[in-house]
Amino acid sequence: MAATTLTMKLLVDSSPPRPRVVFAEASKDTVDFLFSLLAMPSGTAVKLLGMESMVGSIANLYASIEKLGDPYMEPGATKEAFLCPTVLSPAASPKSSLLCLPGPPSAPKSFYRCDRGGLYSSCRNYVTNDRGARCPACGSQMIYDSRYVSSGTVTQEAKGFVQGGMATYTVTDDLMIFPMSNISNMAMLNTVAVRNLSALQEKTVQIGYEEGLAIVKASLQSKTVLTDVFLRKKPNSSTPSLSNNDRSLPWGA
Repeated sequence: MAATTLTMKLLVDSSPPRPRVVFAEASKDTVDFLFSLLAMPSGTAVKLLGMESMVGSIANLYASIEKLGDPYMEPGATKEAFLCPTVLSPAASPKSSLLCLPGPPSAPKSFYRCDRGGLYSSCRNYVTNDRGARCPACGSQMIYDSRYVSSGTVTQEAKGFVQGGMATYTVTDDLMIFPMSNISNMAMLNTVAVRNLSALQEKTVQIGYEEGLAIVKASLQSKTVLTDVFLRKKPNSSTPSLSNNDRSLPWGA
């Protein structure tokens, strides 16, 4: 998966005593990440998160894959790869990204060349990451930017597990996942006993490396994963904050 931040649209019940996630809308990349939790060896979880009790919502991810219909799976994808994963050593797949997560941000790579590459063909052979260094061919300072192209921009990566395109998915607070429909979403409002429709708000959240690890940890401990990760109050805050991405829905009007 390319190193881009994943997103998810939460439907939040902001009624007292504290907000909770009713369900979320997620695209293919986010669902692929959530299902990839099943392919993570337990030893990896211990290494990432420390000694924690293995309880929570992982079983719901397992059940979601069991029930997922073939039309929502990528061609060639198999349920067994997640339900009965083959554990490989890290050396077996050096280019794979842990848990399909965007990696921690790294400093951009900068390279420089001299200004005589068009005059002296031998100058084209040299670049440096030390701005101001002397070109070995002509002796000029190497201060002109050269564009670095990473392998990720030219290499086609794996398609993942679920279908993308027009398909979107409902993710519940305890990580049940199924294809989204208006009927199932309305049924979900009844299932979780939403009593005040005017208190419903949409909240778009991003899932980077830190949020992804928080989801891993919460999935092993909690039945309210999305609420715990995205709505629980932060230190030095008395109530969960609402960002500019939050908006009330007009259903209760």
